[in-house]
Amino acid sequence: MSGARHAWIDASAGVAGDMLLGALLDAGADPDAVQHAVDAVAPGAVRVVTTPVVRAGLRAVKADVRTLQPGPARRTWRDVRTLLEDGALSDTVRTAALAVFARLATAEAHVHGIDAQDVHFHEVGALDAIADVVGVCAALDDLGVGTVSCSAVAVGSGRARTAHGDLPVPVPAVAELARGWRVRAGGTGELATPTGMAVVRALCVTCEDLPAMIVDVVGVGAGTRDTPGRANVVRVVLGTPVGHASASASASASASGPAVLLEANVDDVDPRLWPGVLSALLGAGAADAWLVPIVMKKGRPAHTLTVLCAPEDADALRAEIFRHTTTFGVRESRRHKVALARDFVAVSVDGGTVVVKIAYHNGVIEQVMPEFDDVAALARRLGRPERVVMQEAMSAAAAAGLTVGARARPRAPA
Repeated sequence: MSGARHAWIDASAGVAGDMLLGALLDAGADPDAVQHAVDAVAPGAVRVVTTPVVRAGLRAVKADVRTLQPGPARRTWRDVRTLLEDGALSDTVRTAALAVFARLATAEAHVHGIDAQDVHFHEVGALDAIADVVGVCAALDDLGVGTVSCSAVAVGSGRARTAHGDLPVPVPAVAELARGWRVRAGGTGELATPTGMAVVRALCVTCEDLPAMIVDVVGVGAGTRDTPGRANVVRVVLGTPVGHASASASASASASGPAVLLEANVDDVDPRLWPGVLSALLGAGAADAWLVPIVMKKGRPAHTLTVLCAPEDADALRAEIFRHTTTFGVRESRRHKVALARDFVAVSVDGGTVVVKIAYHNGVIEQVMPEFDDVAALARRLGRPERVVMQEAMSAAAAAGLTVGARARPRAPA
């Protein structure tokens, strides 16, 4: 996601994929853009339909995915990934959707004690859930959302019937996905689904109460049940961060913490394949992935593939390395990552908008850099060289007080 807007998800009553999709459509996402993205993955298979409803006295939008043709009831992570990789999606939507399912596959693999590649998605592998995830990612992209955060999540209590039988709530996959996130029971029954929780964990930079922002619109998405006395809805608040309001979110997401470094030396992969390998790894949840040219024994030219990831993502990403390369082994080491606190501020450039990323250390701006995807998109629209738009974005940032060495965090430009 590379837009200027921030989206805050209110999951205080729970979260599910269809509820998030309904909230984003209610907030103004183009239904045609969402349907086009869904059709790119599952052509002619499903249609997203919205209905105005009331939940405990509150107006909301219910998003339903209607199946137009039969499909397999179960799919593996490999099947889902192939659909996403082969579909005619934008890079932004594809990367986000892959990240959601990679997170979900890792959680399911841990819960069932199997390899992530062998995970069978039941409810979440069906066409309707694939449509929910792709639809949410497409809706965020259409709404120009650059960053997302979420409240504490109500996960429910009691027991629930699932494809794996009668299980305690939160169901095991939700409990696994909730590690490191603030949760509470919030009511009886299953209030958070694995799909909804995976979207939150894959796309949200931090868990926080409503951040300081200028609110543009609020979208409300409904769940299926209408529970008396408790509105079964998810709200999405869209707006522009005020000043450095988003810095707390970014700092939380990038502060000191454990990381895993995966490495493999490879000397027999066609060099033309490497960009796709790196893209697949990033889409599967890697924090970063890169290549370093090396010379191996007998003078053979080769590359060291390096992947940086969170500890809980290491198993799935190691499997991705084996899948996409010819290596026979992957080295693994634990690292401790310390990252600068970050902020994202939108600046105006010749009638367009470019998001500028700012890094801080001890209250002083250390780095200022426009997001290149925004620069490239605006350059195409204006028919101007990217280097010129990049320079103009830097000038606009400087005019807004976003300069290296500034001690006071600047206000967001009007």
